[in-house]
Amino acid sequence: MTDQYPGATPPANNPAPAYGAAPAAPYGAPGVDPGRTMGIIALVAVFFISILGLILGYVARSTSKKAGFQNTPAKIAIILGWIFLVLGIIGTIIVIIVLATAGAGALNELCQGMPAGEYELTTGGTITCP
Repeated sequence: MTDQYPGATPPANNPAPAYGAAPAAPYGAPGVDPGRTMGIIALVAVFFISILGLILGYVARSTSKKAGFQNTPAKIAIILGWIFLVLGIIGTIIVIIVLATAGAGALNELCQGMPAGEYELTTGGTITCP
């Protein structure tokens, strides 16, 4: 066999992978992203329960990253999860402010024309008019 390669060692039986070939996954079937399904589930879940989609997105991205893959649905779920979470918090704050303002307006309307003091309501409880 050394006659074919004078002065050089013969090539190994397992040649190097082609340039640009994706690395094999360390676990599971080669070429299959283990976090892709969870990334898609996270993307769907983020539209209904943003915090759940956000958490699933991070788990799916981590699983794919360990296997050497990029998980686009998981990245989108993470981005949308943060956006929806912030919008939900802002919306909750606005609702609280509107309800507090409406409650103060109702109290002012109820106390209009009444002297300052504490009054008992027919439904139970008391109010204090300024």
